[in-house]
Amino acid sequence: MGSFSIWHWLVVLVIVMLIFGTKKLGNIGSDLGKAVKGFKDGVKGAEDEDKPQAAPSQVADKSTIDVEAKEKAKH
Repeated sequence: MGSFSIWHWLVVLVIVMLIFGTKKLGNIGSDLGKAVKGFKDGVKGAEDEDKPQAAPSQVADKSTIDVEAKEKAKH
């Protein structure tokens, strides 16, 4: 593959652009970039989970439990 000249690669590029179109290739590139960014964020998030989180600085009482209430959906 490395023995191909620049002209071979330009012909391949033109054929690919004719088959897929520039808009489709742009969408593929954009989707690939978003996927790479999502992967990096996922790896970064996994590293953050390994680190212990700091305890809340204000605790009213040791027996107090902080929870969120959800409303019941009426059908």
